[in-house]
Amino acid sequence: MNEMDESVAKVDVIVIGGGPAGLFAAGVAAEQGASVLLLEKMRHCGAKLLITGKGRCNITYDEEDPRRFCEHFGKQGKSLLTALYSFGVAATVDFFEQRGLPLQRERGGRIFPAHGGASDVLKLLLEHVRQAGVDIRTGCPVSRLQGDGQRIHAIETPSAIFCADTIVVATGGLSYPQTGCSGDGYRWATANRHRLVPPLPALVPLQLDADWTQELLNLNLKNVRITAWHDNQPLAERFGEAFFTRNGIGGPIILDMSAQVRDALKQGPVELQLDLKPAVSVELFDQRLQRELAAHSNRNFSNALSGLLPQLLIPLFVRLSQIPAAKKCHSITRDERLCLGDLFKNWRLQVTGLDTPERAIVTSGGVSLADIDMRTMRSKIIDNLYFAGEMIDLDGPTGGFNLQLCWSTGYLAGINAATAAINF
Repeated sequence: MNEMDESVAKVDVIVIGGGPAGLFAAGVAAEQGASVLLLEKMRHCGAKLLITGKGRCNITYDEEDPRRFCEHFGKQGKSLLTALYSFGVAATVDFFEQRGLPLQRERGGRIFPAHGGASDVLKLLLEHVRQAGVDIRTGCPVSRLQGDGQRIHAIETPSAIFCADTIVVATGGLSYPQTGCSGDGYRWATANRHRLVPPLPALVPLQLDADWTQELLNLNLKNVRITAWHDNQPLAERFGEAFFTRNGIGGPIILDMSAQVRDALKQGPVELQLDLKPAVSVELFDQRLQRELAAHSNRNFSNALSGLLPQLLIPLFVRLSQIPAAKKCHSITRDERLCLGDLFKNWRLQVTGLDTPERAIVTSGGVSLADIDMRTMRSKIIDNLYFAGEMIDLDGPTGGFNLQLCWSTGYLAGINAATAAINF
């Protein structure tokens, strides 16, 4: 690292943002022979990367067909095709494995490091950019991009003004601001006449009308089915893992439907239906419930659910069922049993809103794709400005899609920024 008060000679490429997209763009640009300066406002690069996948880092998704991969990004997904054909899933896997980080494919097509986690991914990326010759400056916030409306001529920071032929902005969205994602890139883009699709939380927990969620903070709901309902119609359905938060519910299957819930809430109430036993029908589960109650015939109801529920969930279900805890199982009526079964198969929860944008995994919205040449990641408005990563108006579901967006767009931006600078 250089000292922050040193003067810096003009370089070929400046990359702003030391997250996955910025690190990748910087490394790739330097490998092309460009002199590259990476500016990161936090004390360390990759702060957000370290918390991805609960620290395990879901590097990508196991789908090597770019067209099928793009489908997961919705109607604008095809704009990613050039980036994916340039550096897709197979190239990503090769990049990490050839540098000594073996990967493994897990349930649902998710690809993780076979050993270690996010810290190992970050260490590998930092070694890559350093070996490529990138000058990394941490603790260096950018104040402003100085330009004339056609080109950016300088990058202004509190300590110095830096100059480059091309600039890559990869500062992320608005999620997890403690990691440095505070919307700086959005402000610079709009100041330079780029249109901004309003940033909204995309993969985010939901808030519920429930006062008991804090009781279940250590509970993971595995292999459950959750359906979101709006206007008496099913809105979205997912199967997998979820968990309760202090004021609602989160987890992979909740995050995946959160954008649809967000949009539906603008039109009216949204309700979640939880099926804790999706492998069996209502009728078959009622038969099992009858067997459990019969097996505990002379025991109190509160002591008869351990074979059906995690221990942490039993007190809540006793309360929600409105069956007295001390009632003997043989005294439970048919109506009480059917109501209890309905809790297992059709647990209804009212959504009151989304958690704060700061709790979102990624941000939807960002710099409009209409203002970016997605074949090169270059701005259509500022000749020497490139964008990469989450700050552009593209976001995918959980499962490695959004990190692949960073690798692919970072690669494309780095290659083209370096080529343009060298040929300038």
